Amino acid sequence: MKNLKPSRISLTFIVLTGTLLAICCGSPDVEDATGKKPEKTAEQQPWRGPAASQIPFYAAQNGKDIWYGYELISKTAYYLGPNGTVNQISNGMNCQNCHIDAGTKPFGNNYSAVASTYPKFRERSGGMESIEKRVNDCFERSLNGQALDSSGREMRAIVAYIKWLGRKIPKGEKPYGSGIMELEYLNRAADPAKGKIVFAGHCTKCHGDDGQGLKSPGGKGYEFPPLWGPHSYNEGAGLFRLSRFAGYVYNNMPNTVNWHNPELTKEQAWDVAAFVNSQPRPKKDLSKDWPNIAGKPADHPFGPYADTFSEQQHKFGPYAPIAQWKKEHAKAK
Repeated sequence: MKNLKPSRISLTFIVLTGTLLAICCGSPDVEDATGKKPEKTAEQQPWRGPAASQIPFYAAQNGKDIWYGYELISKTAYYLGPNGTVNQISNGMNCQNCHIDAGTKPFGNNYSAVASTYPKFRERSGGMESIEKRVNDCFERSLNGQALDSSGREMRAIVAYIKWLGRKIPKGEKPYGSGIMELEYLNRAADPAKGKIVFAGHCTKCHGDDGQGLKSPGGKGYEFPPLWGPHSYNEGAGLFRLSRFAGYVYNNMPNTVNWHNPELTKEQAWDVAAFVNSQPRPKKDLSKDWPNIAGKPADHPFGPYADTFSEQQHKFGPYAPIAQWKKEHAKAK
């Protein structure tokens, strides 16, 4: 550099600086190998529900029902758990143990698209379902309890809250970030033994070595819910499907992470899902589920099936061959 003239030093510095800025900051003047300028793309932001502080005033705009609905979702056990103040019809978990932040977190099993997509046909029941039916499915499966009175105060409040959350979503649409993220299938079966190692390293600090969670102060509800055993979700719950559990865990667990900053790899999420869903939990009569067995998803763990794959493969995978079979036979029809 000492042999360069000052003007050449300045020019070299400018060129190098400009190149570094282009690489680091994405200068709009840098062209790719084809001579075209790259398009600027902003990262798509997922739906995030409004905070409880935005719920309408208690005495206005249906605020009373919405507030009560929020309370029922966030403190289900207090009102409807084994020692509930209103009724005793559920297992002690809260709705928001599965629907994080009272159903408002991106990819946290949120309620964003419920009001916009219901009523709708569901293969699991083989018929049209209302929001009320969907809510009661959660009470009977995820909360391993009894259905609410569909026209009662508690159901009206829960539905009012869910509709309030999704009030800005156009009918028939599902916003980015709704529900649970669909993870790509592994090219192997999910492994409970590997999942046990993941669980020990990442999950026991909240859910305990025995997976039984941590109760909230006062003993009503759980700060961290049980993942198996008599007080957890039963075999009919959505999270008993590995794809649901894996997608849920990947974007939300441990509970300090989010969709933008996962801690586990996708492979680890599948394996820990296999471990957790291999543990004992309450049974449920599923004989009326999936009346059209051809409509069962690849990871539904109970037969009979329209295909020839085993229950073992339907439970743990690999799922790609099953999905391919379904795709090919759907075309044949």
